[in-house]
Amino acid sequence: MRFLIALALLAAEGLSSAEFEKLHRELLPRDAGGWAVLPWETSLGEATARAVREKKPLLLWARMGNPLVCT
Repeated sequence: MRFLIALALLAAEGLSSAEFEKLHRELLPRDAGGWAVLPWETSLGEATARAVREKKPLLLWARMGNPLVCT
């Protein structure tokens, strides 16, 4: 989305390549963020074993229906 905004500014205002590159660098995320660095597990059994081993709680996030549609 940010890239599209920068592209629209480039087209609308006629930014130079150097200005566009500077704007693009500023709009890039600085780090992966919180959710991306969490140790996600795709197996409930492995997650349970890990939670017991590390003495940490287990969060189970489950949904009904198509995972691509909010139901």
